Amino acid sequence: MKKNRWIAVTLLVILGMAFVSCGGKGSYESFAAADMASGGSAQMSRNAAAPEASPEVPQSAEAATAAGVERKLVRQATIRYRVQDLDETVQSLTDTLKQYGAYISYSTVYENSRSYTIRIPSASYGDFLSSLDSIGRPLYRTETAEDVTLRYYDLEGRLETKRELLRTFQGYLGKAANIEEILSVEKRIAELQNEIDWVGTELKGLSDLVDYATVNLELLGPVTAVSYSKPTLGDRIGDIFRSFGDFSATVVVVLIGIVVYGIPIVLLLSLFYWLLFGKIGLLKKLWRLAKGKGGSKTGGKKSAE
Repeated sequence: MKKNRWIAVTLLVILGMAFVSCGGKGSYESFAAADMASGGSAQMSRNAAAPEASPEVPQSAEAATAAGVERKLVRQATIRYRVQDLDETVQSLTDTLKQYGAYISYSTVYENSRSYTIRIPSASYGDFLSSLDSIGRPLYRTETAEDVTLRYYDLEGRLETKRELLRTFQGYLGKAANIEEILSVEKRIAELQNEIDWVGTELKGLSDLVDYATVNLELLGPVTAVSYSKPTLGDRIGDIFRSFGDFSATVVVVLIGIVVYGIPIVLLLSLFYWLLFGKIGLLKKLWRLAKGKGGSKTGGKKSAE
C-alpha cells in the first residue's frame, strides 16, 4: 500500500510539472488571442483585480459626487459691458488678468468696441467674473457649466489600461519564440501606441477645458448722440453752389467725351463716305461697271437676232 501511494504521488508531481511547463509556454498565445478577440478585455479584467487599478468610473454625476470623485466641469461665460473709456478699461482689464493668472487667446479691435476671448484658471473663475462688474454697466450675461466627469474618468481609465497592456506586450516581446510571434507582438504594440496617443490627446484637450474656463468678453464704448439742427441760409447757399459745381463738372465731362470720342468718329465716317460715295466713289464706279457689262451683253444678243 505504501508503495502504491508513493507511485501515485510521484505521478501527480510529474503531471503537475508538465502542466506548469505547458501553461508557461502557451501563456503568450492564450493572452494574445484573448486580447485580439476582445480588444484588451482580458487586461482590463486584470487591472480591475489589481490593487493599483484606477477607480471605477461612476455611472452618473450624482454617483460621482456620492463616491467622493472630483466633478469635472467645463465652464464658459459670455458677457457684454458698456464702458465710458475704452482705453482706460482695457488697461484695467490687463491688470486684472495678471492678478488672476488669465490670458487672452483671441481679441478683436473695432472703432468703438473691443472683443476678447479669455482663458482663466477654473479656481479663479467666480472671483474673476465678480471683478468685472466694476468696469462698466452690464448689458448681457450668460454662463454654462458642462459636466464631463464621466467622460473624463472614462478616458483616464482607458488610457491607464492601454498603457498597462502596452507594458505587458513589451515584456512578451523578449520572450517570443519565433519570428511570427515577434511580428504579431510588434504589430499589437504599434496599435496600442496609436490608441494611447489618440486617447491621450483627447484627455489632454478635455483636461485643458476643465482646468481653464472660457470667458467671451465684449466692451462697448459710450454712445455718441448727434443732435439734429435745421440747415441755415449759409448751408442752403452752399448746397446751391455745390449743386452748380456738380452740374458744371458733368458738362465738362460730356464735352471732353465728345472731343475725345466724337471727333475721331466723325472723321472716320467722313473718310468712308469720301472713299465710297464721294470724289473717289468706289461703290459708284463698281455700280457703273456692273451696269455697263450688263448693257453690253444685252446689245450683243439683239445684234445677233
